[in-house]
Order: sequence, then C-alpha cells, then structure tokens
Amino acid sequence: MRGFSLVELMIVVAIVAILAAIAVPSYQNQVRDARRADAVSVLLQSRQLLERYYSKNYSYADVPAGTVATKSPNDAGTDTYYSIALASGATNFTLTATPQGGQVGDPCGALTINQAGVKTSVLSLDLCWR
Repeated sequence: MRGFSLVELMIVVAIVAILAAIAVPSYQNQVRDARRADAVSVLLQSRQLLERYYSKNYSYADVPAGTVATKSPNDAGTDTYYSIALASGATNFTLTATPQGGQVGDPCGALTINQAGVKTSVLSLDLCWR
C-alpha cells in the first residue's frame, strides 16, 4: 500500500496549524510596526517643513494647506493608517498622528510632536518612536 494514513495527515495538519498560530500574529505585529514607523517619518518630515516655514515667516500661524501631510502613508494610495492633524499658533505647534483603519488597535495610540521636539505616545517613547 502506498500513500499517507489518516493519522500521518492529521499530524501534518496539526504542525501546520501550530506554525500558523505563531507566524500570523508575529507578521501582524511587524506590519503594525512598519505602518507606525511610516507615521513617525511623516511627523518628523512635517516638523522640518514647519520649521522651514517658521524661519521664513517667524510664525507657525497661517501655514498654507499642503505644507504638512494630512495622512500616512503620504502617497497616492487609498489606504490611510494615520491621519495627521496640525494645531498651531504664532510660536508653537503640535502635530498629531491618530491611528485609522487597521492601526486602530495599535497599543501606542496617537503620536504627537511639538515645536520643541517633545514626543508623546501612550506606551514608552523607545517602543513607539523608533
């Protein structure tokens, strides 16, 4: 007789299920971390653009639309994982990246940075701002 017995087949299925139970959550965490890293990059780039605007105008007020990004990723794709909001006055600003869609479950929550470079998040800065 040739072929596999039902017991052998069930052992293989069990092994594959165990590997999938370990691999899928790990993969999802890596995707979440990559999306967060992109949002951090967008925040830091937007902060630089605001500093450039301030050096020319001596104020953060009345920043023209389009100066800073409004979403992350900041490309023409349809998926948005973070919405970027700017609150600014004459001498200060706060950029906030709020999780959207698939990032809503991110334990870091909303990420913020201000004109002094002070960063905040729900969890530790080392974990969320890397």
